Amino acid sequence: MTTVFEQPAELLGAVGQHLGYSDWLEIDQQRINLFADATGDHQWIHVDPERAAQGPFGSTIAHGYLTLSLANMFLPQIMEVRNTSMGVNYGCEKVRFPAAVPVGSRVRGGGEVISAEEVKGGVQVVVRITIEVEGGDRPACVIDTISRFFP
Repeated sequence: MTTVFEQPAELLGAVGQHLGYSDWLEIDQQRINLFADATGDHQWIHVDPERAAQGPFGSTIAHGYLTLSLANMFLPQIMEVRNTSMGVNYGCEKVRFPAAVPVGSRVRGGGEVISAEEVKGGVQVVVRITIEVEGGDRPACVIDTISRFFP
């Protein structure tokens, strides 16, 4: 379920609001391998299933930055800001990787508005996205994303 804001100014009153969750996404070995190819990070814990089976996680795991990059997929599923001329990714404030994402697991993102303020011509909002592994005790990634929306 996507939380909808009809205009950027509505974000100013949403601080502390939980926005809901994205769809679940399965992390398969093909996605991990493609990310390794795109970034040049071919560490065995990500791309060598035989060796990784004997390693500390018992299987290959997703790159932390792969998990982080999913925030870009999950954020539009979590919230929509209408009546904008544009929205831009302005960066992030904090990123943490409390738990690994084993191959074959499913992840989703949940969002909460941490802060919102007026900036020249628009509104800047910080949304904390918590990426969880289905059945996991700790989140895989917690990121404070910064977005700007312009009417």
